[in-house]
Amino acid sequence: METTLTINQISRRSGIASSALRYYEERGLISSERAGSGHRRFPRHVLRRLAFITFAQTLGMTLEEIKTELDKLPTDHVPTGEDWAALSEKWTHRVDEQIAQLQRLRKTLTACIGCGCLSLKSCKMFNPKDELRQRGTGPRKWIEDI
Repeated sequence: METTLTINQISRRSGIASSALRYYEERGLISSERAGSGHRRFPRHVLRRLAFITFAQTLGMTLEEIKTELDKLPTDHVPTGEDWAALSEKWTHRVDEQIAQLQRLRKTLTACIGCGCLSLKSCKMFNPKDELRQRGTGPRKWIEDI
């Protein structure tokens, strides 16, 4: 079994474009070695980092946040399952918050689709004169379940 993979092999295995891999490397999210020909050679364990990056992006994490998390992994050995578990257990709260927000959205959408906007006082989208601006940006009634 090969210990390093080319950028094309990594791209095929991860489903991530070569250009994105180069960008991730430039940002310090992954690393490669250079072969004698100057071509990038990635250690096989980069595939796990890429899976982590993909998953973290689905949670809405920025690349900066992802890098901060990846920087917590040990550098003296290939990260183990325990290393990854320790890193990901901190995300439980964030995932739970997103689940709750999606449940509120589902509840609200069901009500909105069926209402026909006959009751603007209870409509989650109605915000006359931008009254909720002091509470923050975005659809505050949805976000806060007001």
